[in-house]
Amino acid sequence: MADARTATGAVRTPLTGWRDWRTWPGNVAALWRRSLRFRTIVVTVTLSAFAIMVACAWMALAIHNDLFESRLSQVERDAQQATQAAQATLDAAAVEGDAVQLQILWSGVQQIIGQQSESDLIAAFRIDRSPSQIAPQDVYSLDESLISDGLRDAVESEQGATKQYWQSVDLAGATGERPGILVGQQLDVPDVGAYALYIAYDLDASSQTLAFVQGTLWVVGIGLVLLIGGIAWFVLRSVTRPIGEAADTSARLAAGQLGVRLPVRGEDELATLGRSFNAMAGSIESQIKELAELSLVQQRFVSDVSHELRTPLTTIRLASDMINDQRDDFDPATARAAELLQAQVQRFETLLTDLLEISRYDAGSVQLELEPTSLAHLAEDVVASMQQVAEQHGTDVRVVAPGGYSPVDMDPRRVRRIVRNLLGNAIEHGEGRPIVVTVDSDQQAVAIGVRDFGLGMRPGDAERVFDRFWRADPSRKRTLGGTGLGLSIALGDARLHGGELAVWSEVGRGSHFVLTLPRHGGVLTAPSPIPVDPGQDDVSGVGALDLTQPIELPRTISKRGARS
Repeated sequence: MADARTATGAVRTPLTGWRDWRTWPGNVAALWRRSLRFRTIVVTVTLSAFAIMVACAWMALAIHNDLFESRLSQVERDAQQATQAAQATLDAAAVEGDAVQLQILWSGVQQIIGQQSESDLIAAFRIDRSPSQIAPQDVYSLDESLISDGLRDAVESEQGATKQYWQSVDLAGATGERPGILVGQQLDVPDVGAYALYIAYDLDASSQTLAFVQGTLWVVGIGLVLLIGGIAWFVLRSVTRPIGEAADTSARLAAGQLGVRLPVRGEDELATLGRSFNAMAGSIESQIKELAELSLVQQRFVSDVSHELRTPLTTIRLASDMINDQRDDFDPATARAAELLQAQVQRFETLLTDLLEISRYDAGSVQLELEPTSLAHLAEDVVASMQQVAEQHGTDVRVVAPGGYSPVDMDPRRVRRIVRNLLGNAIEHGEGRPIVVTVDSDQQAVAIGVRDFGLGMRPGDAERVFDRFWRADPSRKRTLGGTGLGLSIALGDARLHGGELAVWSEVGRGSHFVLTLPRHGGVLTAPSPIPVDPGQDDVSGVGALDLTQPIELPRTISKRGARS
């Protein structure tokens, strides 16, 4: 017969069900962690079962002891009554040493014992084993092996003439061994001496009664456990159902469904909780809507102002260019003013461009223009374009590219802007020390890392480095004219590609920014080919770096992969 297939096309074999059964410990553990109702019911039923088991065991033991003691008292009275009747018959007889009369008397005594006792398992043995011509024969209706040496010694002792002794025995019957009690005491026969009289009593009826009582107790106990479990489930369901609704509503509220509310039933504490939750949700909804409206107004304001400033800025830029071109004809003070005007107009234009880009991100109107691009070649181009800036800061920028040459679909303009921003920040904060740009790739992703050995940042500063207009050191003078929006825009560009932009930084050891992009589009799921944490400054085989001494970094790798 052909194997059945599931909806996904997988073959369902007979072993599949067995494998599913083997997963139950993990499923139970997960249910224990996630379900308050399951956890409470299990604990309640377990503790109740333990308590009921202890109670049933104690009751069974108490009933067993009571039944045994009651039966023992009854047996002792019965044996005592039979022995006294037999002894009275023996004392009243006058046999005068006649063996025949003595044997007739002994037979009558056996009948009396049988009539007075409810048991027919009787044994009588002459204690004095010396030869006698008139001594009656021993009685063997009871297996002598049931009599233990301890009981025999106690009955045959001098104190046994006035006392009873007993022991528990197993009486063999048609249905196997049966519990019983063996009672022993002395019987004085005239002209012969003392006999040891043993009477065995069956306890099978008491055992059956005890088994019935114990079975009833366990059935009732199991029923009580199931009843307690059902009651606990019913009670917990009435309590945990509103809690589950509150958890589900909270999750939907957190997911952005601001209009969801809890159903309110009754006037109890859970109803009060539901009304309070609904009031809180309503307050959150109104505040979020108000903030959204304010954010929308802010976005429109930034966008409108940026667009409106474009026209006058263009005019100012033309005038600034004309004045700057004629600065050689001015006096030194006017020429310096023309240079400052030109620099600030350029910065103003960059700021407007960044504000327009931010407003596009806020409005969700950013579109990628993908084309196959080599990340290694793009990094070399950016490094080459910023070589003059690096030389002005006395910084040596090196590219180490063991991978990343094969083309990957990306928006080269945006990725180039990210790399330029990261490299500019590294030059700005690198304190003139070397900068290493690493490019690498694997089957899932391509990545580029920019590592500087400057002052670095504290952990709290590294967490806020992508915030808008945030600076780690506000008192630090900018030399490259940044706007404070570059890293925020870079993070948006990275996420727009489905990638990520991560940072590592440590005071005194510098910073390391790593941009990772998925090779096949979509969302990045694999780890980056370049670790964000550089470890002990072991960058591309450089080894441990002493930042106080000159270092030699690997030479730049050319586009063909050979070292130049």
